[in-house]
Amino acid sequence: MLALQIFLLVLGFALLVKGADWFVDGSAGIAVKCKIPALVIGLTVVAFGTSVPELCVSVTGAIQKATDISIGNVVGSNIVNILLILGLAALFHALPVQKNSLVLDLPVLLLSSALLILLGAWRQSLEWWDGLVFLLLFLCYMAFLIRGALKEHNTAKELEKSVPQGEIPQKEEKKHKGKIALWFDKMEQKTWFLILLSLVGLGMVVGGGTLLVDAARYIAERFGVTERIIGLTVVAIGTSLPELVTSVVAAFKGETDIAVGNVIGSNIFNILLVAGASSLFHPLVFTTAGAASNLIDACVALGAAVLLYGFALFKGHKLGKAAGIVMLLCFIGYYTYLFII
Repeated sequence: MLALQIFLLVLGFALLVKGADWFVDGSAGIAVKCKIPALVIGLTVVAFGTSVPELCVSVTGAIQKATDISIGNVVGSNIVNILLILGLAALFHALPVQKNSLVLDLPVLLLSSALLILLGAWRQSLEWWDGLVFLLLFLCYMAFLIRGALKEHNTAKELEKSVPQGEIPQKEEKKHKGKIALWFDKMEQKTWFLILLSLVGLGMVVGGGTLLVDAARYIAERFGVTERIIGLTVVAIGTSLPELVTSVVAAFKGETDIAVGNVIGSNIFNILLVAGASSLFHPLVFTTAGAASNLIDACVALGAAVLLYGFALFKGHKLGKAAGIVMLLCFIGYYTYLFII
């Protein structure tokens, strides 16, 4: 029975990751068909897609009243994203922090993290009306992002018009694709296939999230581990695997321009969108007493964001190897604390 649950846990992760990938591809394709600007698609559909696994797991946990998994997934993913993912990526290549992240994204992340702690300490739960506030803040943040991005995009287009066409570098088309990839590219030109891809991807995400939460709860009960620990470790790392692989590989190849911004954006999504939406289905109860407190975990997540901001303010706004080592040591220290208490 245990072996079956472990298999279902792994299967749930696989469905989440691949389902989110197909959902993003299909949704982005439909948006293109509707002539929505690519910039807006990248800031909404694609960015939302990276948080689909966390969203589905936390909402499923809330529906099943496994709120420790819901909260642990949100807070744990934010800790993993900064301390583990950026820590590892910084060891391979210095990670530049964009100006927009310094003046907008990081302050929003710090304020969101602090608000989560304040609500958890004050009411000891995140109620549905708190969730509505989080979602409203999320919509305001997205509107601000889209407005600023479109303004920059229009400015860039005006500058592009002043440059002779012969001086504008053209992107090379990808070659040497396999038969399956070529067939997939051909099918993605058809609207019905994009709709089907989106629906299948969404179904895989929902099914994968359900399998993962059920298996995680069983394994927690079997080994006498709390749902909080499972949510902060196995579930949080599992739902962050796409970001982990993408960021580390990009850093290894030196393609680091938006690595930090993507992680910060994902963390903002986790708090405002994932936690906000999950609380609409069931109050997310915070454990506030003792060492096994959700508030301590939320404070660690806030501390990780503060640490990231501190490193970003120095040395040319880049995360170097020293910053990566400190982040990884903090991550190891936090996980040691989790399993010792």
